[in-house]
Amino acid sequence: MISDKAKKQIDIWIEKYPKGHQSSAVMEALRIVQSENNNTLTPELIQEVAVYLDMPSIAAHEVATFYENYNHKTMGRHIIRICHNISCMLNGSDDLVSHLESKLGVSAGSVTPDGLFCVKKVECLGACVGAPMFQIGDKYYENLTTDKVDDIVDGIRENSK
Repeated sequence: MISDKAKKQIDIWIEKYPKGHQSSAVMEALRIVQSENNNTLTPELIQEVAVYLDMPSIAAHEVATFYENYNHKTMGRHIIRICHNISCMLNGSDDLVSHLESKLGVSAGSVTPDGLFCVKKVECLGACVGAPMFQIGDKYYENLTTDKVDDIVDGIRENSK
C-alpha cells in the first residue's frame, strides 16, 4: 500500500534519527502516505506505516488521531485549515468561517461538490501574531479579512481550471 516513492521519502526521515528509533519518523511518514492517498489516512494505511516503521500499530494510530493535520475521511483538494483558537477567535475567525461556509456552500468539515475545497476548523496553527489566519497546503495566510479570503479562494479556483 505504501508506494516505493513514498518509502524513499520516508527513508530520508528515518535516517535523521538514531538507529533503532525509526518510529520517530512517524509524523512525516503519515504525512507522506496521506499526500499520496487523496489527503486521507485509512486505518489500513496507518497500519502499513506502523509495519514499515516497525512500531506498534496503536502508537501510529495515536499519532494519526491526535494531530489535526491528518484526515480520516475524504477531504477537498485544497483543505482550508482555519484557526479558531483564542487569538484568531478574538480577531474574527468565527466570522471568517461563516463567510467561507457561505461562499463555498458547505459547512465546516464538508467538501464542496466539485471536490476542490474543504473548510476545517483547527485549534491552533501557531501564528497568533497574524490572527485571524488559515493554512492551505503548506502556506499560511495571515491578517485575513473577508476580501482577502475571497481573493485567495477565487485565485485557487481560477488556477484549478
